Amino acid sequence: MAPLCGLLLGAAFQAQAATTDSYPERPVTIVVSFSPGGGVDGVARILGTALAKSFKHGVVIENKPGGGGVIGAQAVVRAPADGHTFLLADPAFAVTPSLMAKAPYDIDKDFKAVSTITTSPLVLSVPVASPFKTVVELQEAGRKGGKDYTYSSAGIGTSPHMSGELFRLRGKGNFVHVPYRGSGPAMADLVAGNIDFSFSTMAASLPFIRDGRLRALATTGSEPVAELKDAVPLAASLPGFDVRFWTTLMARSSTPPELVKKVNDAVRVALESDEVRRALRNIGETATYMSPEKSGDFVLGEYKRWGEVVKDAKISLN
Repeated sequence: MAPLCGLLLGAAFQAQAATTDSYPERPVTIVVSFSPGGGVDGVARILGTALAKSFKHGVVIENKPGGGGVIGAQAVVRAPADGHTFLLADPAFAVTPSLMAKAPYDIDKDFKAVSTITTSPLVLSVPVASPFKTVVELQEAGRKGGKDYTYSSAGIGTSPHMSGELFRLRGKGNFVHVPYRGSGPAMADLVAGNIDFSFSTMAASLPFIRDGRLRALATTGSEPVAELKDAVPLAASLPGFDVRFWTTLMARSSTPPELVKKVNDAVRVALESDEVRRALRNIGETATYMSPEKSGDFVLGEYKRWGEVVKDAKISLN
């Protein structure tokens, strides 16, 4: 029996080594749950270009928008768990299961984190013609009532939406959420003055702030942003308010750990590149490498955190 066990164990090790050595056997696909041109898509394309240097068959970015990110996530769950299909998740991935009576996927059971890719604060901005010059003025107007002040987002459950809800709950303001189908139309209506304010990703807001069509009042991180000198951290008026937009590469939970490690190693090399870090900075993102274990804990923590906000704000997609 002992020799037989030894042979089986040896064969298993040889199969694992062969799998790792030959990987990838075809192009690697990174699924993005949003349309081309958005913040997540921008990160995916920068990452894909960098990873293509390590993966001999290249990297394909596949956009599968719709359903608050559900369509993209389910596409990855249904793909073979062979390390050739990944999801570039963002905060909506961690929020959506709490919004639905029957969760479309289980973050813990269906997925395994490979590495966090980027993090960045959101920006609270108003149209340049807005009467609000500070976040305190906006908060006070919301508390007084008498008018429904509106804020836009890229859709229910997205990071801008959840930041707005947290701002409404913590600041006790009379603010009304107006969801759009993507950041493009949400930003267009904000710039046009049809919306009073918005929390948005750095990638979505920076072009309009730079050309003077939007005014940044605050950021959602705990530290000031060098490029937004007039925008104070929101924690200055709402202590403890710390929200970050993030992207994390996710695989199916049954993906072999040796392949997850190999991809994680390739991600680490990519994110250490000055070229990649500079490209991410240009769209307002900060390269943020993590181990699979730390990334997994981070995403689960976001799921639990935003689940409480969804409950308190009584938000639902059903």
